[in-house]
Amino acid sequence: MIRKLFIMKIVIAPDSFKGCLTAPQVSEAIEAGFLLVFPSAIMEKLPMADGGEGTALSLMTSSNGKMHQVSVLNPLGDQIPSEFGIMGDYQTAVIEMASASGLTLIRQDQQNPMLTTTYGTGQLIRAALDIGCNKLIIGIGGSATNDGGAGMAQALGAKLLDVNGNQIGFGGGKLADIDKIDITGLDPRLSEVNIVVACDVSNVLTGKNGASYIYGPQKGATSDMVEVLDRNLAHFSDIIKRDLGWSVEDIPGSGAAGGLGAGLIAFTGAQLQAGIDIVLEAMDFANRIQGSDLIITGEGRLDYQTSFGKTPAGVAKIAQTQNIPVIAIAGSVAKDIDKLYTIGINAVVDIVHEPMSLEVAIVNASELITIAAERAARLVRVGLIKGKFDD
Repeated sequence: MIRKLFIMKIVIAPDSFKGCLTAPQVSEAIEAGFLLVFPSAIMEKLPMADGGEGTALSLMTSSNGKMHQVSVLNPLGDQIPSEFGIMGDYQTAVIEMASASGLTLIRQDQQNPMLTTTYGTGQLIRAALDIGCNKLIIGIGGSATNDGGAGMAQALGAKLLDVNGNQIGFGGGKLADIDKIDITGLDPRLSEVNIVVACDVSNVLTGKNGASYIYGPQKGATSDMVEVLDRNLAHFSDIIKRDLGWSVEDIPGSGAAGGLGAGLIAFTGAQLQAGIDIVLEAMDFANRIQGSDLIITGEGRLDYQTSFGKTPAGVAKIAQTQNIPVIAIAGSVAKDIDKLYTIGINAVVDIVHEPMSLEVAIVNASELITIAAERAARLVRVGLIKGKFDD
């Protein structure tokens, strides 16, 4: 029998199921399933993210922080409501550039990286400085832009001047007009804050593996546009090197978010890091899981890419250092997941227990996750009964 005084401590740390449930919602569904089997267990929910959509919400939930509303310009320069997070320490802001400069903020027929701007992202940064934050975590996934962070820099006080001494217009198409960069008006508070950028791509700024060629078509760029955008980013990079002293063109990750990675390095002194590492550090994850008996993680799909910086891999690697077993729950599971078992994930459970369409699985995701969690919990209970915690 199971030792009577033994009470399991379970940490629930999943990512969101993209397009379906947020990480906090997934956490709730997993908890419900495990409580059916272990009603006395101590549960700690730490909703996760890897720097993309949902990062701010996850960090706010886990740190008892709050969201701060602000008005910004969207990718086409229209005023919209937006928000960023302030963690429970009241010193750290969590910004998702997609909430100001994201592809989902404009209609498909409006997508045009020749025109779209990161100005709204710069406004979010300025708003975080205005309320006294001294650390900024910036997730740069989901962009609609290819302007190298030019709009962001303008919002923070930089002047990108043409040959007549006038500010250039918005969009990647206008970068060719830059003749000089003047940062005398750049917000001085940028030199006093620590800015880390959650960047999960290694693309450089220009060339066939750069921002324009790899991601431009996803943002509405035609093949002709891609060539122009790439040339314009190269020109912008040359001016940055001449006027600011930063050589950003070949830095891995500089091509992220249409070159916003490069712009954040050059104009704010930001450091690019893997998104999951930033989130784990900000949450003090290693310390918070100490003494746990089991960790449950997960995401919408587990496949070979999961081991390259995705949430379940990041969670599992830390758990492995503390010899804590990990179960991953996923919406779908590919065949090529063998590597996951070498990095700390001990078992994988998918939520689809009978033939069903993707649409049905999405609609019923919360219930399906709870059912899968209960199945996982019952298998854990079998292991306990078999002797791990026997008297």
